[in-house]
Amino acid sequence: MATEREPLPEQRIDGHITRGADGKYRWRYDVNLLTNLTFFFLVWKIFFFILLGISLIGIIADAVQWPASFFDGLPATLRFWGYFVLGMTALVAVGYLVYAAIMGGKYCVLFEMDENGVNHKQLPKQARKAEKIAGLTVLAGLAAGKPTVAGVGLNAARTEMYSDFSKVRRIKAYPRRRLIKVNGLLNRNQVYAEKEDFDFVLDYIRSHCPAAKK
Repeated sequence: MATEREPLPEQRIDGHITRGADGKYRWRYDVNLLTNLTFFFLVWKIFFFILLGISLIGIIADAVQWPASFFDGLPATLRFWGYFVLGMTALVAVGYLVYAAIMGGKYCVLFEMDENGVNHKQLPKQARKAEKIAGLTVLAGLAAGKPTVAGVGLNAARTEMYSDFSKVRRIKAYPRRRLIKVNGLLNRNQVYAEKEDFDFVLDYIRSHCPAAKK
């Protein structure tokens, strides 16, 4: 009579990485939100490009409607845009510091990786906090009639992201920040690993993404 096999024990691969009985590599990484500003620049870029798109539409409309006086008023428009970007940066910085304080200064994430892809999942306790913050941001943006704020809130509501290796088109490594960007057409994932694990994770991702520009 056949007996059930005991599950394979969890194996430590390197540093903080283990390999489970299901063949998946797992590790946890805590991003220091005050020394690693990747998330700050991510939010800043979202605001910037949304506002840039809206502003360009207005500038083009002015150029078409009043072509004779458009270039005379362009310096004032650019100055206004510069001040606006500075103000936006200050507001994003304040909001980011509040977010970091609520999160205890860290962004805690669990990674799972196998031959098919890598999953980035915020730890449950932090994920619940992030979802509440995102919900309040969306409501505040809608109430104030500011779609950019609501859009940032919707983006922040995502606490998990999976990257299918067959769909990855670009891999960018930042060893000093312990960051590997795994980008597809509509999917941009951020994979973190400790210094002693970084090369292993990077080499594994590279070897399993045949279509990626490295």
